Amino acid sequence: MIARYTRSKIGAIWSDQHKYECWLEVELAAAEALAELGEVPKDAARSLRENAAFDLRRIQEIEAEVRHDVIAFTTAVAETMRAKGASDASRWLHYGLTSNDVVDTAQALQIKDASAVIAAGIDDLLAALRKLAFEHRDTVQIGRTHGMHAEPITFGLKAALWWDEFRRHQTRFHSSAEEMRVGKISGAVGTFAHIGPEAEEKICARLGLKAAPVTSQVLSRDLHAHYLATLAGIASSLEKIALEIRHLQRTEIREAEEPFAAGQKGSSAMPHKRNPVTAEQICGLARVVRSNAQAAFENVALWHERDISHSSVERVILPDSTILIDYLLAKTTWLISGLVVDADRMRRNLNNTKGLIFSGQLLLDLAAAGMLREDAYRLVQMHAMQAWRTDGDFRQSIQEDTTIARFLSETQLAHTFSLDRQLKNVHAIFDRVFK
Repeated sequence: MIARYTRSKIGAIWSDQHKYECWLEVELAAAEALAELGEVPKDAARSLRENAAFDLRRIQEIEAEVRHDVIAFTTAVAETMRAKGASDASRWLHYGLTSNDVVDTAQALQIKDASAVIAAGIDDLLAALRKLAFEHRDTVQIGRTHGMHAEPITFGLKAALWWDEFRRHQTRFHSSAEEMRVGKISGAVGTFAHIGPEAEEKICARLGLKAAPVTSQVLSRDLHAHYLATLAGIASSLEKIALEIRHLQRTEIREAEEPFAAGQKGSSAMPHKRNPVTAEQICGLARVVRSNAQAAFENVALWHERDISHSSVERVILPDSTILIDYLLAKTTWLISGLVVDADRMRRNLNNTKGLIFSGQLLLDLAAAGMLREDAYRLVQMHAMQAWRTDGDFRQSIQEDTTIARFLSETQLAHTFSLDRQLKNVHAIFDRVFK
């Protein structure tokens, strides 16, 4: 049986060695299923299972001569059968199959292995995000729109949003990986000219795959495009998290930063630097995954029942994208698990504009108290712009305004500028998200 891989070995899934192991497993499953149906001698199928093997270097030597990877593979396996005195059984190897019956079905096995690793990585990130969200559910922070101070939030609410986003990615990924758990043994143009649909279903079932309802010589590449697009979506959300941390680590903000190890150095010239290098790496590599998705969409349109323009592309984009997503998930989980959060700095930054962030609540309270909304907006904006230009105290100027005092008492104004009031529904949001 082919091996199953852990997170530390995802690259091995795409090695030539494992690829040919998957090819051989497809060949053996085909022989055994056909033996069940009486189309291949049962002793030949047993002999193939017991004796079929290959030497990677020998496959490469033969391929250099014949320029066909599947022929090189079957030739190398037949040689090992002869060396073990089982040459007669070798004639039932690849019986009734075309190259892509083996290649596409085996590739589905590799994707299934890689998907199991990625799914575990998503689980790990979700756990880290959930922990961060609850740890900082009540850690007050200024919310920013257009990069500018808007209204108060909590840092936990930001993490909860990330968690909710990755719950959706988890569902999408499971769906796209399940779609890719499909094989084809339908022959050169998909007509089952040499092996029937019943045999295909038996072969795929032995491999833990479903049989595609209809194919040409290859599985339709919309499946692969959807899978790669799903990985691109995951990469985009990983970049979203990393980009936010990069912004929060900026010198002027310094509300959160990625772990900085003892002895780590940020710059060859400036000893004070603590650069968000991991977050930047995540942002950069996410671009590669997204660009690979574009290549996958280009693979959907092939000539007639098949050409090989997709094949060379997939040798790059499938290993690269799955390996990169596994790496980026691990890096982001590390980043979230070790994130340094400065709650005091968040509070100081929130208070930096001296009450300006409550202008929206003041507008509502004045309107509710009887002032026309247009008049209230002009009055509040006048105070806000003055405070902005002079770095003045917005709250104090509001308290000193006699027009506002006719509508709102000191007690009512205290309620207007209340953080607890602004954030009273955070726990309700958490209940809704983490139900």
